[in-house]
Amino acid sequence: MPQIFHPSTNTFSRVTIFGAVIVIVVLALVGGSLQRSSYTTEVGTPREQPVPFSHRHHVGGIGIDCRYCHTSVEDAAFAGIPPTQTCMNCHRQIWSTSALLEPVRESFRTDRSLIWIRVHDLPDFVYFDHSIHVRKGVGCATCHGRVDQMPLMWRTQTLHMEWCLDCHRHPEQYLRPRDKVFTMDWEPPADQLALGTRLVHDYDVNSMTSCSVCHR
Repeated sequence: MPQIFHPSTNTFSRVTIFGAVIVIVVLALVGGSLQRSSYTTEVGTPREQPVPFSHRHHVGGIGIDCRYCHTSVEDAAFAGIPPTQTCMNCHRQIWSTSALLEPVRESFRTDRSLIWIRVHDLPDFVYFDHSIHVRKGVGCATCHGRVDQMPLMWRTQTLHMEWCLDCHRHPEQYLRPRDKVFTMDWEPPADQLALGTRLVHDYDVNSMTSCSVCHR
């Protein structure tokens, strides 16, 4: 029986198969890198807001405590976004005619809330409770970064599941005393593992890695 395919077809087939495998591997590597890049995660990218609220000024400069604006952070799943009334408590007298703050005054006059752009926005299929993390000794800066140094808010963490799991698996590396949870400039001691291990026991912290903990 005469040969149907030229002998070079074997070489072509091998090159095609190996080439396809290499292309798939390269695409997977590129996709993984893209998923972790700041382009996708928005880490380090300031978010524009209807009013350029500066945490650096209000927290770092004036020294306003996180809980003054985020009133429900200790008791509820959501930290809470402050109503316009909270802003106007000060800005009735301070910068009361500033053009920059006109959206705040208009919101107060019309009783229509400002539409703030969420920076730390988890997917709908993820459950996160601020209050339990506060009670267990997880500091604001651990997840949100040094907001007292941010003129505009940006992410400092990817919020990927692997990042959350690292803390859930090794909580002793991240815990701090409860009275330091809202202290932005708190620095872990040299014996953080010893402190964290003690806090894990004192605060009854469990290494919760079951899917149902966050995906309910």
